[in-house]
Amino acid sequence: MKIRFLGTGTSQGVPVIACDCIVCQSIRKEDKRLRSSILVELDNYNIIIDTGPDFRYQMLREHVKHLDAILVTHSHKDHIAGLDDVRAFNYLQHEPLTIYANAPTLEAIQNEFYYAFSSNKYPGVPQLELEELVAGRSFTLADKLILPLEVMHYKMPVLGFRIGKFAYITDAKTVSEESRKYLEGVDTLVINALQEAAHISHFTLEEALQFIQDINPKKAYLTHISHRFGTHEYISSLLPDNVFVAHDQLLIDCDY
Repeated sequence: MKIRFLGTGTSQGVPVIACDCIVCQSIRKEDKRLRSSILVELDNYNIIIDTGPDFRYQMLREHVKHLDAILVTHSHKDHIAGLDDVRAFNYLQHEPLTIYANAPTLEAIQNEFYYAFSSNKYPGVPQLELEELVAGRSFTLADKLILPLEVMHYKMPVLGFRIGKFAYITDAKTVSEESRKYLEGVDTLVINALQEAAHISHFTLEEALQFIQDINPKKAYLTHISHRFGTHEYISSLLPDNVFVAHDQLLIDCDY
């Protein structure tokens, strides 16, 4: 199983519009962060987790030629705004794409992209099929079990996903004991770490590192990084040996 980081930034991305900070002015490619998303490659089966505003460019940059399923963590714009661009895959593959998410997220998608669900569809609109997920209840894609688990983004339920020994969690502030149990035995963990300073709805670096220590994966990667956190080089200097800062276009191999 291969994991491609399509984006590792926050809702504003990095650089932030009109910002002159050292991070936003950095020329290093590791400091250029699109909105958070990953591509999971299971043999020849491609799964995207989240389709933010940069989805079109992410697909072009990574030369993605086909897409089999989309998992959505939650309905904030930086995670669903690019969903209209699945039209290209509809056209090429001659079939709808299935969107997997919890009930509130599916409702938001139906409202946001109302034209895709109209009884009298305009030609060329996205062809989407919706599949409701329930936290703690596994489902199967490409003959592999995928387990959605719930974390809290302030007061908003967000889905993380465990695929074999890999787990992806973004926009988490608190994680229940029940959800933590679903992560037992994970080898590779991706977790959000917004910045060092306290935040109402995201893990700080300290909170993320404590969570990683509690789960005890072999390797962990930080994502959903803010420009307020610092440069890639600075963040890396703060981390233990088994924790890394993810960056856009990073490719890692994971066991299922």
